[in-house]
Amino acid sequence: MQLTISSLHKRYPGVAALDGVDLDIRSGELVALLGPSGSGKTTLLRVIAGLLHADAGRVLFGENDATGLSLRERNVGFVFQHYALFRHMTVAENIAFGLRSRPRAKRPDKASIARRVQELLQLVQLPEHGGRYPDQLSGGQKQRIALARALAIDPAVLLLDEPFGALDAKVRIELRRWLRKLHEQTGQTTLFVTHDQEEALELADRVVVMRAGKVEQVGTPDAIYRSPASPYVFEFIGRANVLHGQVINGRFCAAGVTLDAGGVVDGPARLYARPHDVQLAAPGADTLSLQVRGVQRLGGRLTAEFALGGQALELETLNTAAVPLLPGEHVTVRVARYRVFPT
Repeated sequence: MQLTISSLHKRYPGVAALDGVDLDIRSGELVALLGPSGSGKTTLLRVIAGLLHADAGRVLFGENDATGLSLRERNVGFVFQHYALFRHMTVAENIAFGLRSRPRAKRPDKASIARRVQELLQLVQLPEHGGRYPDQLSGGQKQRIALARALAIDPAVLLLDEPFGALDAKVRIELRRWLRKLHEQTGQTTLFVTHDQEEALELADRVVVMRAGKVEQVGTPDAIYRSPASPYVFEFIGRANVLHGQVINGRFCAAGVTLDAGGVVDGPARLYARPHDVQLAAPGADTLSLQVRGVQRLGGRLTAEFALGGQALELETLNTAAVPLLPGEHVTVRVARYRVFPT
């Protein structure tokens, strides 16, 4: 199901939670809504679901305007961070709940419901757990059951609100990889909210970065990471070196750094570069001779920090014997990939 968001506005006293959001989600896509607290991502998800009503704008499911429809009328599957399973019901009863709650004319018979429940238990890889109660499940198992319950009604769109936020790190990693495989099996149009950059970049077909009720950038995980459209996205997604300086005659200048500014007009500017795009190099054009100020080794990675006229520049590389960086040592580096933004 294709989903179209057109000029959505939602305001609370003193703040615009959504400020003219436009978004097109293709049928079968897995899309992440990524941003810090207060960016509007959860409000957007709830407006799409019908749990909140927008002040202005439209929500279209395919060619059908769903703006005035309720959650049930929109036929969306919604998965909450804290599962929201009924503790007094078995796993099978929880999964069947949405089907049994349909009006009598649209309600499947008991045999069909039982078959659907068993299909979904197989899909979420918990076929023997139908008779258990939620309190007998682990956090990861509860979230799988919550997902099965959402899928039971054959939703037009599946919406997940911080689905792994209540789980520990190891279970989160396992479950998000499982969810990616499940999505490939079902082809369900899915939106999920997260503040976890790694989660968004690993899971999603496309990432929507939000800020203060607006969409800052939409793109594939690779495009978002490698080609940020703004300083905000550069700093929010992954780690970034930030150097403050000036563009003079088309060159970015700061504390001995002189690099092509990429068409940015003369004036105050900032250079952004990922630590792994700062590389050891032989002396030459556009290279810097710097003194190592500190070195950190973590697993297979090595991070070296350099002082640069009161600013800091970090280099990240593989932690190997071929890179014997030591504090106090002078080395030559080049910034292989960067972006300059005016300030």
